[in-house]
Amino acid sequence: MRTSPTDKLLRLAAKRQIVRTKDASELGIPRNYLGRLVRKGILEKVRRGLYTSPDFSGTEHLTLIEAAYQLPKGIVCLLSALRFHNFTTQSPHEIWMAIGQKAWAPKISSPPIRLIRMSGASLHFGVKEYKVSGTVLRVFSPAKTVADCFKFRNKIGLDVAIEALKECHRSEKATMDELWAAANICRVANVMRPYLESL
Repeated sequence: MRTSPTDKLLRLAAKRQIVRTKDASELGIPRNYLGRLVRKGILEKVRRGLYTSPDFSGTEHLTLIEAAYQLPKGIVCLLSALRFHNFTTQSPHEIWMAIGQKAWAPKISSPPIRLIRMSGASLHFGVKEYKVSGTVLRVFSPAKTVADCFKFRNKIGLDVAIEALKECHRSEKATMDELWAAANICRVANVMRPYLESL
């Protein structure tokens, strides 16, 4: 028995929770089919090119998923990584993502994305992949996130960096060795030393 395009898309929506127009194309389903399913109430449009089933209860990481689809090589960093690792209860109004120093930056209107340019080891060290709602999110590790907060303290505030370090230590999400390694990669070991030694 042949599976209808609607069944294929609903099965994919149940598995991944978010369906892209690209996913429909890969299944051999015309992109305009998604619009038809939205009009029938079978799917809901989340953002341009992103759809979900109406019974999807949502995820707190939905905007991160949207950003990851639009910037596949981006890495969730700084304030957004702090939120992802539960080092803060505040939700930043922008998605903070790291990209390469010379990487092309697409124009993205929604969700709002704040790009941070990094290079070399600073860009590649501590990148972890987390599977969320069928999507792979690339997020800096807790230790790298803390070190980045000290490196970019002029952008986010030293108080945020110190609080991130304390919360990381309290929740035991990174060892002291991991924190030192990240501090050295980000070249902020001297800045972080007094705070690390006081823990």
